[in-house]
Amino acid sequence: MMPPNKPWDSYRKVATQTATPGQLVLMLYDGAIGFLEKALAGFGYEDPQLFNQTINNNIIRAQAIIHEMNAALNMQAGGEIASNFRRLYNYLYRRLSAANRAKEKAPVEETISHLRVLRDGWAEMLRQGGEAGRAASQRDLEAAVT
Repeated sequence: MMPPNKPWDSYRKVATQTATPGQLVLMLYDGAIGFLEKALAGFGYEDPQLFNQTINNNIIRAQAIIHEMNAALNMQAGGEIASNFRRLYNYLYRRLSAANRAKEKAPVEETISHLRVLRDGWAEMLRQGGEAGRAASQRDLEAAVT
């Protein structure tokens, strides 16, 4: 017998099923940032097991999001923009790998900083879009992401 779903699980499922591609990207940025903030909190734990598990598990989750965003790039249609995102995502993934291996805080903070800039840019694009802007940003997004 399965345990009952948490109310937030249903909300998240509906939100992801009804979101536009631009909103999904925003949700992914929010998710990666959230996991990395939890990883940063792990640096404050004194219990070695909790310290290592919290940092490792949350960095791995953020890396999975970054990996999926990277894999979703349409390199042919996205041109230089997609290439720039690919280089940035690869860099962030490597920084998180190094942070996780050495249990260093600075690369996690750096990655959060980069992701916040990207997230805020997407949010602003979606906010200013209006109907015509949404259609244009949707086309741009679909050109960069498969």
